[in-house]
Amino acid sequence: MSNHLDTWIQTYPDFPKPGILFYDIAPIIEYPDRLRYVCQLIRDAITDWQPDVLVGIDSRGFLFATPVALLMDLGVVMVRKKGKLPGDVREESYALEYGEATLAVQRDRDLTAKRVVLIDDLLATGGTLAATEKLLNESGAKVVGTVVLIELKLLQGRKKLKAPVTSLQLYDE
Repeated sequence: MSNHLDTWIQTYPDFPKPGILFYDIAPIIEYPDRLRYVCQLIRDAITDWQPDVLVGIDSRGFLFATPVALLMDLGVVMVRKKGKLPGDVREESYALEYGEATLAVQRDRDLTAKRVVLIDDLLATGGTLAATEKLLNESGAKVVGTVVLIELKLLQGRKKLKAPVTSLQLYDE
């Protein structure tokens, strides 16, 4: 899929650092008709994967995972940045296109043998999603797919992922 969400995505050069082009999904979530449309696109893209639970990735992945989960009568597990979840957590560090980060999932989430779909806003270099896949697989889940709103195809991040990827909007630059 490509170009049908482009008019709803704003770009900001040199944010958060010089040389980075930031893709802003705020114009999508600002309007209920746009948000509803994108959530329905996500639902339609993942229905065949038959997930047991959705995973929203900190933080913009939460914005879409939760309403999609409601549409599908599913729950959501949060994967958050280090230090944002209480209790015993499993962590995975990874490289970003502009630094390093660590993600965490609570060890007491019921993920064993569950079919999981990851939801995030952006696939760039693939570090965040690859770290999330690893965290969930180590937690006993089976990651059956990933859906992102935006994929930066030139960065080839999908090559780092084991599960299938669906992108709602592709950019070549």
